[in-house]
Amino acid sequence: MCMDGQGTWSLAAAHPEKFAAIAPTCGGGNPADAPKLAKLPTWVVHGGKDTTVPLQRSQEMVDAIKGAGGHPKFTIYRDAGHDSWTETYNNPEFYQWLLAQVRPRR
Repeated sequence: MCMDGQGTWSLAAAHPEKFAAIAPTCGGGNPADAPKLAKLPTWVVHGGKDTTVPLQRSQEMVDAIKGAGGHPKFTIYRDAGHDSWTETYNNPEFYQWLLAQVRPRR
């Protein structure tokens, strides 16, 4: 089982203070974790034709985070299957966004 996106959600929920931002790719998480993630900059990506992990799993997380007061970015690559990372990693805007994030000092 691929745990990339699920692993991102799980690790970020367990230790949100450790990250400046997260970019879960084609994975679902636990919507109950949304309050822990609401202040963490998040860019979710998913393929619209993903048959490995349904798009709904990412949508549920995005909706839950918004419901907890967060503002996640959400990109759906309509023609992509489970491989939504290739298009993401070829997008210069993704790196600009990621590098602009700073973890708050505690």
